[in-house]
Amino acid sequence: MEIQLIQHKIYDIRGHKVILDFDLAVLYEVENRALKQAVKRNLDRFPEDFMFKLTVKEWKELITNCDKLPEAIKFSPTSPLAFTEQGVSMLSSILRSKKAIQINIAIMRTFVLIRNFALTNNELTIKLKELERKYDKQFVDVFEAINYLIKKDNINKQHNTRVKIGFKTKE
Repeated sequence: MEIQLIQHKIYDIRGHKVILDFDLAVLYEVENRALKQAVKRNLDRFPEDFMFKLTVKEWKELITNCDKLPEAIKFSPTSPLAFTEQGVSMLSSILRSKKAIQINIAIMRTFVLIRNFALTNNELTIKLKELERKYDKQFVDVFEAINYLIKKDNINKQHNTRVKIGFKTKE
């Protein structure tokens, strides 16, 4: 299973990286209805931090902002279920096919890859901000020095253009 394919099915909702039920059904090669039934039969395995149902507002917002949703899904009257990484892992315990195991392994690897990328990206962002602060201070000092020299030069020019008073001597 291609990691990029799975990455495109991961959304950021309520501050969690999640995969929606219809995408999981396609990946596991089961009907969405069957996946939801299996989850309903095992609801005690899916606390709120493993799985949650999107609100109507969240679902409409996702439809509006996301071009990659299948057309048939966009007009579904019910909001989808969103599974976090732990929820996807729990799905493997209730969907016991070989395909489910293979897909779960690929999904877990994808979540790990995204998490590692986010950590690396966060570290780079912090380092860049530190450099900006350091060099911004140095550039402020340089600009102040340049402005001082420009002002000083302008003052000297003003002094040199004055008409001198007094006797002139020939030298």
